[in-house]
Amino acid sequence: MRVDKFMNITNIVKKRSIAQDMCESGVISVNGVIVKASREVKVDDVIELRYLNRVVQYKVLQIPLLKSIPKSQSQKYVMLNTFS
Repeated sequence: MRVDKFMNITNIVKKRSIAQDMCESGVISVNGVIVKASREVKVDDVIELRYLNRVVQYKVLQIPLLKSIPKSQSQKYVMLNTFS
């Protein structure tokens, strides 16, 4: 599954286009490498988002099969760390 689609389905970002823009800006990295929106995400990958004042890391636990999941089913991803 593409990184932009994964972030949208798991509610890390609200819109897929926002995830695509973040990838183009170099805000998103997977396993320490800045990626394009088309990068395939696999189980155990670590997605890192670098905001202006903090860094947030997510570890992929499994790939969702549905087009969207409720926020209550957040076991598809887990927040590892938040750095200021």
